[in-house]
Amino acid sequence: MTDATTTFSTHVLHVRTGSRERVHDLTRECEAFLNEAAAGRDGLLNVFVPHATAGIAILETGAGSDDDLLAALRDLLPADDRWRHRHGSPGHGRDHVLPALVPPHATLPVLGGRLELGTWQSVCLVDTNVDNPDRQVRLTFLG
Repeated sequence: MTDATTTFSTHVLHVRTGSRERVHDLTRECEAFLNEAAAGRDGLLNVFVPHATAGIAILETGAGSDDDLLAALRDLLPADDRWRHRHGSPGHGRDHVLPALVPPHATLPVLGGRLELGTWQSVCLVDTNVDNPDRQVRLTFLG
């Protein structure tokens, strides 16, 4: 149910992840979007990546956790010939399993127009698919 004070705003980010596995920090882009969309209001930010081979994670970056995540994903989802999904680069089938472990979305609280993350938390795009270097990320604020 909505009322006259409900607000809704959406924006699509275009992210170039390149030709290697990557954890890309989206926090600044999320904050910039909220500065305009939330305008000091409380609500929820939904971050969604509409791709079958990428996910959204909330984690610490810059202290090695982003590299640790990629290493763990390589251990869990090796880029070898075990996968039934076989088009693209060798082992590409693992990229299609990634969203089951790193979901393609996150919904986060917004208080007073500010993203409410923990001290070391960042909003990140996780992309192990080296065949698709261009990604879209949809940000939606519901206040």
